Amino acid sequence: MAGMYNPHRGLGPPAANARLNELLEGVRAEFENQSRASGEYENSIQHQLQEMQVVREKVYAMEQTHLALKQKYDEEISRLHRELEARGGNPRPAGIGAPPQNAGPAGQAPPSIGHGPSNLFGGIMAGQGPGGPGLAPPPQADQHGPPQHQMPQPGPPPPPALQGPPPQQQPPFQSGGYPQPSNGYGSQAPPNNSSPGPGKGRVLNPRGPGGPATPQLNQPMPYPGPNPRAAASPQVGHPMPTQHPQFRVGNALAELDLERLPDHQKKVESDWFAIFNPEVPRVLDVDLLHTLQHESVVCCVRFSHDGKYVATGCNRSAQIFDIITGQKICILQDESVDSVGDLYIRSVCFSPDGRYLATGAEDKLIRVWDIASRTIRNTFAGHEQDIYSLDFARDGRTIASGSGDRTVRLWDIEAGQNILTLSIEDGVTTVAISPDTKLVAAGSLDKSVRVWDAVSGYLVERLEGPDGHKDSVYSVAFAPNGKDLVSGSLDKTIKMWELVAPRGGHPNNAPKGGRCIRTFEGHKDFVLSVALTPDGNWVLSGSKDRGVQFWDPRTGNTQLMLQGHKNSVISVAPSPIGGSFATGSGDMRARIWTYKPYQSP
Repeated sequence: MAGMYNPHRGLGPPAANARLNELLEGVRAEFENQSRASGEYENSIQHQLQEMQVVREKVYAMEQTHLALKQKYDEEISRLHRELEARGGNPRPAGIGAPPQNAGPAGQAPPSIGHGPSNLFGGIMAGQGPGGPGLAPPPQADQHGPPQHQMPQPGPPPPPALQGPPPQQQPPFQSGGYPQPSNGYGSQAPPNNSSPGPGKGRVLNPRGPGGPATPQLNQPMPYPGPNPRAAASPQVGHPMPTQHPQFRVGNALAELDLERLPDHQKKVESDWFAIFNPEVPRVLDVDLLHTLQHESVVCCVRFSHDGKYVATGCNRSAQIFDIITGQKICILQDESVDSVGDLYIRSVCFSPDGRYLATGAEDKLIRVWDIASRTIRNTFAGHEQDIYSLDFARDGRTIASGSGDRTVRLWDIEAGQNILTLSIEDGVTTVAISPDTKLVAAGSLDKSVRVWDAVSGYLVERLEGPDGHKDSVYSVAFAPNGKDLVSGSLDKTIKMWELVAPRGGHPNNAPKGGRCIRTFEGHKDFVLSVALTPDGNWVLSGSKDRGVQFWDPRTGNTQLMLQGHKNSVISVAPSPIGGSFATGSGDMRARIWTYKPYQSP
C-alpha cells in the first residue's frame, strides 16, 4: 500500500506550485494594470488642478482689471462733474432726497448716496448718468408729453399742470383671487376688475435722450373749483356706472384728466388732490391733517407704536411731532459731531414702548436716543457704509440695520453689541423684522429680497426669479399676519410675496422661493417706499412720481392716487393704530394725512 502511494505524493507538490505561481502572476499583472490606471488618473487630476489654478488666476486678474477700470471711470466722472460745475453747468446729480432747486433756501446740499466702490449705492437716486434714478427735477419749460391734470383757474395765465409721459398701453391684467379673511386681510374684497401682470424690464436711463420726462408738479398749485363733496356718488358696493373710454387706464391713475373726472372720483384742495379709481367702488376718503416744514429733505418718517407721535429724519437731526397738534416737541441732534458738512438721517424707528428712538445716518453709526432726556443711550459702530434702514423688533431690545456695505446686522440694546451679521452680494437698501420677531427681511440692489431666521441667521427665503423684480428693491414690509411680505422696486412695481419656508427650518430643508402672489403696477416712476396698514387691508406706496397710492392687496387694484408733494415721496408710514399715515419728501416737508371709509353725500 505504501509503495502504491509514493508516486502520487511525489506528483502533488509541483502541480500545486504551478497553479499558485499562475495565480500570483495574474494578481501581479492586475496590480500593475491598476497601478498604471491610478497613475494616469493622478496625472489627469493634477492636470485639471493646474488648469483650475490658471482659470482662478485669470478670474482674479479680471477682477483686478475691473476694479481698476471702475475706479478710473469714477474718477473720470468726478472730474467731468467738477469741470461742468466750474463752467457754470448743472451740479452733479442729487443723492437720495435731494431738495429741488425750486424748493427751499439756496445752498442746500443734497444728501449724497455716493459713487464708486467705497459706496455701493453709486447714485441710485441720482436722476442722471449711470447711477440710476433720482428725485424729480424742478419744473422745466420744455417738458415732454402732453399736459395732464390741468386745474381750473380764474383767468390767465394758463393753469399749472402735472406733466408726465405720454399715455402708455397698459398690459392686460391677469385675474387672481386673494386669500379670504382668515389670512388677516379683513373682509371680502370689492369686485376684481383688474389685477396687475408681471413687472417690466430694468430702467436704465429714464430721463435719457428721447425718453419721457419725469412727471412734474409745478408751483404754486392753486386748485379752486367746486366742492367735490357736493356731488352725488355711487354707494359703496353698488355697480359702477359705465365709464367713458378715457377712464379705462387700469391702475395708471396719472393718465386720467383730472378736469374731466366727475366730482365723486376726485378730491381737490388748495395744494393737493386725490384721484379715486373709476374702475372700482370708492371706499376711502383722505384728508390732509398737518404739513410739517423742515429745513432740509425729509428722508424718513415713522410713527410711535401708540400712534401719538411721528418722527422724521433730515439733515443732522431727527425730529418728533405731536400727531394731534402738529407741534414739534423734540429735536434729537448729536452736538458732538463736526458741524461742517451734511449728515442726513436716513432712517428712524421708535422702540415699542416709545421710550427710545433709533436713528441711522450717513456717518455709519446707529444712535439710540432716550427721548425723555434727549441723550444717547447706545451708539453702535460696525457698518462700513451709510446706514439706509432700521427696524425695531417688538421684543423692545433688538434692532435690525441695513447698509451699503452689503450687510444686515442685528443689535441688542441691552447688551450693547452686535449679535448677528448677515452678508449678501450687494448693497442693502431696506430691512424689516416680522411681527413675531422670528424673521428679518432685506431688499438689495441685486433685485432680490432675502428672508433669514433672526436667531440662527439661516437664509430661509430668497424672493426673486421670473416673477421677481427687474431692478433694485428699495423697500420691504411684512404684512400684519407675518406670512406675507411686500416689496417696492425701482422697476416701478410693488410685489406681494407669500412666504413658504417653515419657521426655524434648517437651510438644507427650507425652500428658497416664496411665491409672488400679486404684482401692483401703476406708478409712473420708481417705488421708493411701501407699507401696509395695521389691519392689512391696504398697501401704501410712495414714488419718485411724487404720488402716494393705496392698493387693495386682494385684487391688485389701486383705490386712489394722492398728489401733493412737490418732489419725490421718499417715505410713507401708516399709523400702527390705523386711520392716519405720514409722508416724507424731497420738497422739505413731511405731511400727516388721515384716511377713513368713504361716505357718499
